[in-house]
Amino acid sequence: MEHHDISLLLRSHTPILTLETHEEARAIELMKEIALNMSFPIFKWSVAVGMQRVDLDMDPQALLKDPAKALGHIHSSELEAIYMLLDFHPFMEDPVIVRHLKELAMSVRDTRTRLVLVSHKLQMPPEVKKLSVNVTLSLPDEAALLEIVRKEAAAYTRERENRRVSTDKKVLQQLVNNLKGLTYNDARSLARSAIVDDGAITESDLPQVMQAKYRLLSGNDLLSFEFKTSSFSELAGMNALKQWLAHREKFFHQSVDAPGMEIPRGILLLGVQGCGKSVAAKAVAGVWKVPLLRLDFGNLYNKYIGESESNIREALKTAEVMSPCVLWIDEIEKGISTSEHDDGTSQRILGTLLTWMAENNKPVFIVATSNDIQRLPPELIRKGRLDEVFFVDLPTREIRERILQIHLDKRGLDTDALDLCQLSDLSEGFSGSEIEQLVVSAVYTAHARDSAVDMALLIDEIKKTRPLSVLMVEKIAALRQWAESRTVSVE
Repeated sequence: MEHHDISLLLRSHTPILTLETHEEARAIELMKEIALNMSFPIFKWSVAVGMQRVDLDMDPQALLKDPAKALGHIHSSELEAIYMLLDFHPFMEDPVIVRHLKELAMSVRDTRTRLVLVSHKLQMPPEVKKLSVNVTLSLPDEAALLEIVRKEAAAYTRERENRRVSTDKKVLQQLVNNLKGLTYNDARSLARSAIVDDGAITESDLPQVMQAKYRLLSGNDLLSFEFKTSSFSELAGMNALKQWLAHREKFFHQSVDAPGMEIPRGILLLGVQGCGKSVAAKAVAGVWKVPLLRLDFGNLYNKYIGESESNIREALKTAEVMSPCVLWIDEIEKGISTSEHDDGTSQRILGTLLTWMAENNKPVFIVATSNDIQRLPPELIRKGRLDEVFFVDLPTREIRERILQIHLDKRGLDTDALDLCQLSDLSEGFSGSEIEQLVVSAVYTAHARDSAVDMALLIDEIKKTRPLSVLMVEKIAALRQWAESRTVSVE
C-alpha cells in the first residue's frame, strides 16, 4: 500500500514528500524500488557524504555536503529524478535554507524533480508546510511478523548446523501478537532474542519480549511498565469484582464470537486508602496475562503550554501499541481535578483522555483508582466511558482474617499457634495495608527481641496503631454514604 501511495504522490508532482521513519535503510530501499518502477534515477544526500546516485554504483559528490549548495544543485538540474535528503530537519531552522526549499518546491513542475525528505521526525516550517505531504512507513502486519519470525528461526537453524527451533502454534501466535506495533528492525531483533538463548520459542520468552518492546516504545516518564503483577490469591475478598472480570476476560481477549459486543473498556475503583485498589489493578493484569502499564500523573505536568497534553497523547499511543494490556491510572483525581489556581491544563488533559476513551478500539483495559470521588468530573465516571464504578470498603471480619493469613504466610510465619479470628476482631476498622504493616512491625520487633511472632506481640501492635478509619472518620463516613447508592460493591 505504501509503495502505491508514494508512487502516486510522486507521479502527481507533489512538491515535497516527507517520510518519517526510524528505519532509514528500509526507506532508501523502498524509494529505490519505486524509482526503478518509475524509470527515474534516484539520489540521496547527507551532510556526511554529500550527494550520491544510489541506483548506480557511483561515488558521492563531497562538494555538495553543504545543504544550500545541494539544494542549488537540485534546482539547476535538468534531470527528472528523485532526490532523498536524509536527516535534513536541523537545517530547516535556517531561513536561507527554508527559502531555497520553498523556491525548489514552487518550481517542481518546471524542474521535474521529486524531493523526498527522510528523517525520524520532521516538523516543516510554515513557509513550506502546505507544499509538502507527510508519509509514515507502515508497520509490519501479522503476516509480515510471522514471516520475520520464520526467517529468524531459519537463520538460527543455519547457524547452529541445522538445529531446528521448537515451538507450538499457540505460543508462536502469542509472540507475533506481542510484536505488533514494532518496526521491521525492532520486530526482527526481539524475535531473534526470543530464539537465540535456547533455540525455542516458549511462554517464558513472552514477558521478556513485552518488557523489551516497552523499552523500545516508551519515550517519557509518564508511563511505566510494572514488571510485577498479582493474582487473585493475593487479593482477599472482592468476590463480586473477581466474578465481573471473569465474565469479561474472553471478550477482552476477543476469543469469543459475539457480534455487536464491544471490548471491555475499564473500571474505576473508588474507596478507602489502603484497602486493595492497587493490588486489584495488578491482579487484573496478572490473571488476564497481559502487560500492566502505570500512568503516573505526578510526572505529567510540564511548564510549557501544550506539553502536558502531548505527553499524555504519547503515553496513550504507547498503551495502544502495547495492547492487549491493562492501563492502571492510580489516584486519577490528582491529574484531572481543577482548582482556582489551575490554568486550564487539567481541563485539556481531561479532554484528551475522554476523547481517547471514546475513540480507542484497542484492547486497553483501564483500571483507574481514586480516593476522592468529589474531585472527579461527572463526564469521566458516566457509563460509556468506563464499564463500572466499584467501591472498595474497609475489610469485613472474614476478609481481615484472610488478609492476616496472606501476610503471615508470605513471611513464613507459623499461624497454627495464632488465633486469627481474635486478631481479626481486634483489628476492626483496619485497612488491608494497615493489617500488613502491623504484621511487618511485629516481625521487626520479634527479630529485635530474638523471639517468635506470637499473639501478644501482634495484639500489642494492634493496640499501638491508630487506623485511618479513626483518624479520618468523618471523611470516610461521607465517602461511604456517597458510594452506597452510586457504586457497586466489590464484595
